[in-house]
Amino acid sequence: MFRKFMNHEKGITGLETAIILIAFVVVAAVFAYTALSAGLFSTQKGQEAVYAGLQEARSTLELRGGVIATANESGTDGRVESISFVVANVLGGEAIDFTLPAGGTLGVCTGDVHKVVINYIDENQTKNDLWWDVTKLGNADDDYLLENNEKFKITVGGAAGGDLIDALTTDLNVNTKFSLVIQTPVGAVLEIERTIPAYLDAIMNLR
Repeated sequence: MFRKFMNHEKGITGLETAIILIAFVVVAAVFAYTALSAGLFSTQKGQEAVYAGLQEARSTLELRGGVIATANESGTDGRVESISFVVANVLGGEAIDFTLPAGGTLGVCTGDVHKVVINYIDENQTKNDLWWDVTKLGNADDDYLLENNEKFKITVGGAAGGDLIDALTTDLNVNTKFSLVIQTPVGAVLEIERTIPAYLDAIMNLR
């Protein structure tokens, strides 16, 4: 019985062992490649998010100095006809296109060549795409790109395209809180919020 049992003994051969080992190696390699690919994909998406955030941050405006309001007359009966402020780009970053509006009618832009849009908000009204003009300050060059170390003075309202008195349904006058929302082609929105004092001067610094 013992010899018969020994003669019929079965086992695994070296070739079968090698096949099983190779199969385990292949499966492990496939899982490793999948995990590595997923990690690389996540890293790439993370880089894209970081670069997109940096691009937006470097294409954002910042206010430099005060906000100046000009009234048509002094006193409590006057009305604000224009608002001006100085802007630069943050982080010394990407140029921002301040191509001038093609024209204005009653203080509102009529053309579509300008990239920067300025909207007005107060408790009585919202006015979109107000007319504005640019005065280049300091070492700004001849183009209308706001570049590194340049500053532009932006005037909302004025004689060329119609002033705020023309543009607004309800006049901007004493004790009125308002916001100017400056939207650039790329980057965060700059919002300027101020309150008109109880008495108007011809020129006021709205702190």
